[in-house]
Amino acid sequence: MKKSYISVLNHILLHQKHFIMLPFNWLAILSTGLIPLAVGALWYGPIFGKAWMHEAGMTDEKIKGANMGLIYGLALLFSIMYAVGLLPVVIHQMHVNSSLLNQQVDVAGSDAHAYLADYMMKYSKEFRTFGHGAFHGLLTGIFVILPVLGTNALFERKSWKYILINVAYWTICAMLMGGVICAYA
Repeated sequence: MKKSYISVLNHILLHQKHFIMLPFNWLAILSTGLIPLAVGALWYGPIFGKAWMHEAGMTDEKIKGANMGLIYGLALLFSIMYAVGLLPVVIHQMHVNSSLLNQQVDVAGSDAHAYLADYMMKYSKEFRTFGHGAFHGLLTGIFVILPVLGTNALFERKSWKYILINVAYWTICAMLMGGVICAYA
């Protein structure tokens, strides 16, 4: 029987000598890539579409002249990449894995793998709620997205309205994506 690429990847990552990956629901992680597309359809459509177009200097002609298939395909790919990047932000247990196994720490004379297995048995479900993930998504919006998009927009001479429309969109996406990843991944 053929194994799927995801099951092969999980097998490789789970059985590395010095690395144990937490088991994840990869379908939940991949599906969170759809969140920015769904939110964007509303945000840049009926909610702030006209204001964004004005502030961005977009016209209907520019939009119609674009290769929308390529744009949506790449947007989905980038959203999935962003979802994977949110994993260590919203799931605290990843840090224990990194600290113990990647540094080859010997905890109280025991094997780091055994210590991690015991730790995960006790604490693997701690802080794994939608609200906790959404909170970390909010922090990501304030302390990562705002500085990055804000700096670019300032140098591009864009308005504060433009900055706020885009930062609020990505912050809402980070909150929803973080919530889903934390609760279901």
